[in-house]
Formats: sequence, C-alpha cells, structure tokens
Amino acid sequence: MHKIKTVIFDWAGTTVDYGCFAPVDAFIVAFEHFGITPTIEETREPMGMQKRAHIEKMLDGARISRLWEEKQGAPYTQKDIDLVYEQFEPALFEVLAAHTDPIPGVLKVVAEIRKMGISTGSTTGYTQSMMDVVVPLAKEKGYSPDCIVCPDAVGGIGRPYPYMLWRNLEKLRAKSIHEVLKVGDTAADMYEAKNAGCLCVGVLKGSSMLGLTEKELALKSEAELKALFEIAKQNYKEAGADFVIEEISVLPELINSLRQGKGTERYV
Repeated sequence: MHKIKTVIFDWAGTTVDYGCFAPVDAFIVAFEHFGITPTIEETREPMGMQKRAHIEKMLDGARISRLWEEKQGAPYTQKDIDLVYEQFEPALFEVLAAHTDPIPGVLKVVAEIRKMGISTGSTTGYTQSMMDVVVPLAKEKGYSPDCIVCPDAVGGIGRPYPYMLWRNLEKLRAKSIHEVLKVGDTAADMYEAKNAGCLCVGVLKGSSMLGLTEKELALKSEAELKALFEIAKQNYKEAGADFVIEEISVLPELINSLRQGKGTERYV
C-alpha cells in the first residue's frame, strides 16, 4: 500500500505539447547549422535531460560524433556544445509558445487528484527562461501545477539527477519520498525518479517515448499501435518504470489502486 500524497509531473510530452515536438525541431535546426542532420531517434533518445546535457549526449553518439569530427576537423569540445546550444535556444524560442496546449485529459486528471488531497509538482529539462514562456500560456489554458522546478534552481544539474524532484518535495512540504509518484514521458524521467527514491509511471499517448502527433496516432491500426506500445513499454521498464499507462486519464485509477493496496498488474 502506497499513500500517494504528491505527484511530480514532467512538462513537454506529459502535460503539454502532445508528442513533445518543440525541442525536437530546435535540436535538428541547431545541428543542421553545423552540417549535421540528426535522426529523430538520435534527437529523442536523451529527451528529458537539461538541454545542454542533451546536446552533449547527442554529440556522444557514434554517428554524430564521427560526422562532427569529419566536418569540424576535430572531436567535439565543451566549447562546441556551447556553440550548438547557442543555435538551439533561439530556434526553440521561435516555436515554444505554439507548444503549450495541455495534453487531452490532463486538466481533468489534475482536478481529480487535487480532490484526493494530492499536491502537484513538476520538473523539466527546460531552463527558467524557457518556462517563463510556457508557464503563463499553459496557465491561461487551465494547467498550473503547485510547484515548478527547473535545472537552474539546482545549479543547472537536471535529470537523471534527483535534485529538481527533491526541491519540489521541499517546496511542497512533502513528508516522505515514499508518498511521491513521478509521472513522465522519457527514460530520463524514470531515471530521475529512481535516483530520488520514488515510484514512477511512464505515459504512452502524447509522449516523446512514442513520438507521434494525435493525427499520426489516430491513423495507426490497432496492430501497429500495439507493437509501438510494447516497444515503448519495454523502454520505460528498462529505465526503471514501476508502471506504464496508456494515457494520462488512467492516472487517478492507478493512484487509487496504490492507496488501497489493490493489484496493479494491469499498469505494469
């Protein structure tokens, strides 16, 4: 039995920006400035990390690392990470405001769990200046968690480190990490939760892990979706997910099952 009293949500791909597309396009634009076009898989694999760390992770990839050395004449350096980031940030700011719509079901879920006496926190890979764009627009559309912590607030150290999550607990006056559930859409979210010591759940629909728009998802056959879901579930589990749910609307059911000590096999 887990008396969940606090839920920590991710932002893009979990509560806003269906499919987590704002940062994807910006990362691709940034690397293309240096003559390299990353694949969608290379771009999404580090998703959820602090954005400079995300760029470094991409540069660590075998193909991009080789291409960088071929085009720049030397292996990448920390200065090169900064140069890519300098291209990424303005590209992201150009599209950020257009990707602040709450994912379907989020507003209802937040209202339901608040009625259950649960506080809502949040962590993100976005910097404070990026969230200064996202937060007020999301609030206008009905989504506003009780607490928001960016990497800036913990010395720039984002996921997979647990510091943003712990700072939420401090601000929300949470008594125990064992009463916390982290909800996210990336492997980095799961790592963050495991390093913090709490339960975590990965969401399929709307996630970066799945990487589909609503229209793309609607056009998939049942068999295609089942196959994609299974791959995403496995990726979540390998990252340490305790539970995987098809969509965010299922979250209150899972929390009730945890609180009542009922079987949670259907969410695993």
